[in-house]
Amino acid sequence: MSDTLDKDLNEKNILKIAIPAPLHQYFDYLAPINVDSAQLKKGLRVLVPFGKQKKIGFLMGTSASSVWPKFQLKQAFAILDEQPLLPDSIQQLLEWTSRYYHCPIGEVFANALPKALRIGKDTKKLKYPIKLTKEINKQEELVVKNNSNLSEKIRLNYHQQQSIKSIINSLDKFQAFLLNGVTGSGKTEVYLEVIQAVLEQEKQALVLVPEIGLTPQMLTRFRNRFSVPLVLFHSKLTDKQRLENWLLSKSGHAFIIIGTRSALFTPLLHPGVIIIDEEHDNSFKQQTGLRYHARDLALVRGRLENIPVILGSATASLESIFNAKQNRYQILHLPERAGPAIQPTFHFIDLRYQKLDQGFSPLLLQNMEKHLQKQGQILLFLNRRGFSPVIICHECGWTADCEHCEQKMNFHKKPAHLQCHYCGFRRPLDVRCPACQSQQLLALGQGTQRLELTLQKYFPDVGIVRIDRDNTQRIGSLDKLLKNIHEGESQILIGTQMLAKGHHFPNVTLVGILEADNGLFSADFRALEHTGQLLTQVSGRSGRANKPGEVWIQTYYPDHPLLKFLLEQGYLNFSEVLLKERKVSLLPPYSYLAVIHAEALSSAYPLTFLDEVKNQAKLVGKEVSLLGPVPSLHPRRAGYYRYQLLLQAKTRNDLQSLLEQIIKPISLFSSSRRVRWSLDVDPIELF
Repeated sequence: MSDTLDKDLNEKNILKIAIPAPLHQYFDYLAPINVDSAQLKKGLRVLVPFGKQKKIGFLMGTSASSVWPKFQLKQAFAILDEQPLLPDSIQQLLEWTSRYYHCPIGEVFANALPKALRIGKDTKKLKYPIKLTKEINKQEELVVKNNSNLSEKIRLNYHQQQSIKSIINSLDKFQAFLLNGVTGSGKTEVYLEVIQAVLEQEKQALVLVPEIGLTPQMLTRFRNRFSVPLVLFHSKLTDKQRLENWLLSKSGHAFIIIGTRSALFTPLLHPGVIIIDEEHDNSFKQQTGLRYHARDLALVRGRLENIPVILGSATASLESIFNAKQNRYQILHLPERAGPAIQPTFHFIDLRYQKLDQGFSPLLLQNMEKHLQKQGQILLFLNRRGFSPVIICHECGWTADCEHCEQKMNFHKKPAHLQCHYCGFRRPLDVRCPACQSQQLLALGQGTQRLELTLQKYFPDVGIVRIDRDNTQRIGSLDKLLKNIHEGESQILIGTQMLAKGHHFPNVTLVGILEADNGLFSADFRALEHTGQLLTQVSGRSGRANKPGEVWIQTYYPDHPLLKFLLEQGYLNFSEVLLKERKVSLLPPYSYLAVIHAEALSSAYPLTFLDEVKNQAKLVGKEVSLLGPVPSLHPRRAGYYRYQLLLQAKTRNDLQSLLEQIIKPISLFSSSRRVRWSLDVDPIELF
């Protein structure tokens, strides 16, 4: 792909340029004067005039002719690179991504580069970071050495050993592995052993995690284990840090790369393995712009680079379990916890017969007291931040709603304000009811802030730490809170789903789930899957070391058949039941979905646009069902009225064929200029 596109510039001096813009086409430009034909390689960045602006585009080909007369073509200003920034395999991955998600190739290419390179930094002047050069030179001598002095070697059980052996035997070829292990089964130790084998081949390992919160803990384990250059990629990095880490990865100086979903596109000089930790997590799906799924693209990249891909999870997605059943993935089981740890015991608390105090049942409080007396830590889970989800007037029933979303505003206590968790709008707390002027305004329901305040009343001498998005925004704040937990300064942990993902708290012996019912009766067909994953992951924080653990679940539906089945039979058997339901209902993974969203300040515009899209689709897609247009589950957000059209097909080819035929025509509809619209292929959230 990176071969010279043409040896005779005089014959083919028209450049086909992909511009980072929502336009499904290439733009023709004349090559700059005196450009050596040997420079014209696919993937080069090119500075071009675009309207009244200068833009960085990407060279996709050359031609001797254009649909436009040559005298009308503008000339490119400059070729910015001597060699393409991205290797052939990444360019192929980006082209595949553009075709599958129907996103303009220019936007896809731009998405894969650090900001400094998207705005035209001259690569001829780029040098490796001076401050890291000395460290790298020191560490390169230790590339293949295991840092055994820093980390006591963990004894592996039989299942871990067999999993490691299977993966290492496939290091020189593409193979997808689903590493399915119960919580606390030692999946990370399997990763470490595989990476050790990769390093011994002098190759690089790419590890993706769903959220920034998991990187500090994983970073510590990796640094304790390996004496090799390691870099991070996540949204908290500065542009300079991201560029430095990108260069170190591309040049092969960094041997281990840990990052969130965008790190997937990082070029590696000697790729050896790709690991997706917590592969089920929705955070791997980008929900704006290029709506890709990092897990799925990791598999495409693994095939292109001929390296293994490991998908690890205690609660694998139904799609991954289905693919394992179809023999597309090799499944590796870790059915028991590592070391002396055993699975926790589960108990239901029937809330129908309990008098609650701010969300706490007497039985839960009694068991908390017992575990605290034994010096055990307690984790309490409530997936709702703030103090209260509803403010209501006791006199007339008025509620505080977001004026932009028509959703209830959450009350946050410190500092006191109302906030919409859908659009982010904030305003001061009402002193009087706007409807009747009463001062009897009540805060109903519980959030994590309210739990914290209530527990201070029951356990005044016990350290309490709360972890949610409200108190982890500042750089280093999450690290500080986690350190507080691991050092035992706090015995009670309160948190949202941030605490459910991969954290290892060896002293937690009791997990309390305050509201287990939220996902049992949802309009989203994935809700039960997500509920099962969340309950299993949260429960898995208990009893992970040599102390036995308990899980107490407060629910109004203790006899719910699927809830009982999940806790008695485990997540894997639970997933089998859900797959049977999906098959009967012809829902993914037994069918394929795409959603076209449209929103505008007037509700008429999205409906008009989506009706036109539906009519266009009817002309070409006889095998695709068209459902809608209908209002989204949250029909108004930030002042915009939101509608969607759902496309469903029995085969991926039928769906892709339809999308390929309609994507360009609908972008030219006059109605498309009055709305903000987007296409989401394989949607995770139907909203």
